Amino acid sequence: MSQATTMSLSVQARVQRVVMKGAGHIPPALLRFARRWGRVNAVGDRLAPEMAVTGWVADTLPAFELAGKPIDQARADLRENAAAMAEDLPAMAVEEDLVIEGPGGPIPATRYRAQVSSSGIVVFFHGGGWVQGDRVSHDNLVRRLALSCGADILSVDYRLAPEHRFPAAVDDALAAWQFAVDKAPDWGVRTDRIAVAGDSAGGNLSAVVAQQVSRKGGVSDRDGGHAVMPCLQMLIYPVTDVSTKRASRHEFASGLFLTDEHMDWFLDHYVPDVEQRTDPRVSPLLADDLSGLPPAYVVVAGFDPLRDEGIAYAEALEAAGVAVTLDRAGSLIHGFANMTLISADARAAVDRIGAALGRALR
Repeated sequence: MSQATTMSLSVQARVQRVVMKGAGHIPPALLRFARRWGRVNAVGDRLAPEMAVTGWVADTLPAFELAGKPIDQARADLRENAAAMAEDLPAMAVEEDLVIEGPGGPIPATRYRAQVSSSGIVVFFHGGGWVQGDRVSHDNLVRRLALSCGADILSVDYRLAPEHRFPAAVDDALAAWQFAVDKAPDWGVRTDRIAVAGDSAGGNLSAVVAQQVSRKGGVSDRDGGHAVMPCLQMLIYPVTDVSTKRASRHEFASGLFLTDEHMDWFLDHYVPDVEQRTDPRVSPLLADDLSGLPPAYVVVAGFDPLRDEGIAYAEALEAAGVAVTLDRAGSLIHGFANMTLISADARAAVDRIGAALGRALR
């Protein structure tokens, strides 16, 4: 049992959890009825009613506000809110806390394995705008992925801004990739069955790792005999270009959990030097050459400020000859992968993500 991801909920969070569980059992017929009056975006997607309520709550209650508060409070609030929304999932066969030697010191990580055997490794980087988020906030998601894809999930606590600004998170992500490659034989996994995955800022880091590793022709395995590249880059509503604001940043600027103002706040902490924001390690869409990268599965939410840059990255990868699947979760908002307790649409989308990882690893 992981000690690092075990969390005791406050009384308020326990009450919140009861309410969330109840919301997750609203009859589908009632949700379909409510959806008929839901908001429609510019491309015709209709917002799921539970996503509309989540957006309203996040816009109304300070505890659900992602940004604009003291850093420690923002991190604690996200951690508790995510834990309160965790599903009751089966126990893991393997669940161990690890330490990765990183360029800036030890990097905490947790490995999850649902079954006795494993189909591969997924190196997972959590979201949170490079400022917040950790193994606790994404514990439910990685457990769900471990169950659905049959692989080891290595959840990585890379260094966060503003204490550790760009490129600290990138350096830690690359160290975590090398660690997974080195550990694969010990875990009984083939080195050609290792993927990178992440949501939001973690999707950004996954795309960057895929680019950086591929530029070097792969990372050498422990014996130095093979160069290893990701077999898949799983990019869940990723940040891909912070140098500009596309239409979705304006269309969904407020009221839907992640806002345009939040993104500015995150970037000001992670990359305060505006000149650095065109660096492909911050904005992977701006890389000179995207050819030769690993296959990608890009997930975008229909009502997400980051939607259009995710689509742009998928299109750029495809134009460069990379095998790409673009999964448009039209009824959902940013952060839905942590909302599976309350949303059937979110559960279905995360199930597709797990299935795609499973196919790539097998």
